[in-house]
Amino acid sequence: MNILVINCGSSSLKYQLIDMKSENALASGLVERIGIEGSVLTQKVEGKDKYIVTQPMKDHEVAIKLVLNALIDPVHGVIKSMDEINAVGHRVVHGGEKYAESALVTDKVMEDLEECAKLAPLHNPANIIGINACKALMPNVPMVVVFDTAFHQTMPEEAYVYALPYDLYEKNHVRKYGFHGTSHKYVSQKVAEEMGRNIEDLKIITCHLGNGASLTAVKNGKSIETSMGFTPLEGIVMGTRCGNVDPAIVVYLIKELGYTVEEANELLNKKSGVLGVSGVSSDFRDIEQAASQGNKRAQLALDIFHYKVKQFIGAYAATMGGVDAIVFTAGVGENSAETRIDSCKGLEFLGIEIDAVKNNVRGKVAEISKDDSKVKVYIVPTNEELMIAKDTLALVTK
Repeated sequence: MNILVINCGSSSLKYQLIDMKSENALASGLVERIGIEGSVLTQKVEGKDKYIVTQPMKDHEVAIKLVLNALIDPVHGVIKSMDEINAVGHRVVHGGEKYAESALVTDKVMEDLEECAKLAPLHNPANIIGINACKALMPNVPMVVVFDTAFHQTMPEEAYVYALPYDLYEKNHVRKYGFHGTSHKYVSQKVAEEMGRNIEDLKIITCHLGNGASLTAVKNGKSIETSMGFTPLEGIVMGTRCGNVDPAIVVYLIKELGYTVEEANELLNKKSGVLGVSGVSSDFRDIEQAASQGNKRAQLALDIFHYKVKQFIGAYAATMGGVDAIVFTAGVGENSAETRIDSCKGLEFLGIEIDAVKNNVRGKVAEISKDDSKVKVYIVPTNEELMIAKDTLALVTK
């Protein structure tokens, strides 16, 4: 069975066509600048030259049509006709409290996605557009929505209810939701397999460290705490997001410094994090290079990031009453040996010890803890697309 995985942004679209027998991607691609001048589609297929299509794409329906054309292209494609696409899995950022797992697309599900759009105004509308575009082009192909928030719906009340007037939760759904759920679910399952253990017997801390970053406490296969909150702004320091700060800072920015609400939001989400501290970049590779050349603010940005990751690891070990494994994933987690070492430095008292030689690896599944480390530490490259495809397969073959 071939499953097409679609991840729509406001002006972009990522996709993979996955053969579920082998769980390998037959093709992967990216469409950029949808609705903007300079639209471009780039498709990669192993053993073939990169396929690039540059032409105007007024909306997502045009973009998806070009994706389908690229997949069946006689020279650059991987299938002979659209009939070989058996199902479509859509990444959706927010499912609110209604969805603790993935769901087949129905009219009711689409209504619920519209309702959740107010909780994720930058993401859900684009996800909805992508689903509607696929429905128009492939009306008879079953479709599934896989939510970033769903994995975290197992958190207990004390973890997700904020200490605000309870009416805000009851009437307005203001609570912690958490994000990156598909990634946390995938890597926690994968590390249990690597350890040869039943995930229901394990306490795992998953560290999804990229430009956006979050940690999750996975106890017995379920998320019981995560660092992102009502929005992806809460938690640890990120590329451009501040993470946890005193909420009164927002009031101070507006009342004392004359910021508008929009300007304050822009500052916290797009001008803060390691970019704001370093003044160099939001890309950790640029910051590590600057720090190695003696840039003190770049080094401070890294120190803050590692310090916050370490704090959350310690907190989540306490939350679960211990920890069996720590997993590093996503761009920084998979590729930065420095981040992994410095984020665990000082946690030896918990039984966490990284082997410097084993840690000299990037982008592949590897155990990097010392042989006698009580807590096992792993790198597991995330594969959200495969997780989406697996959920899609399970639902359409039920």
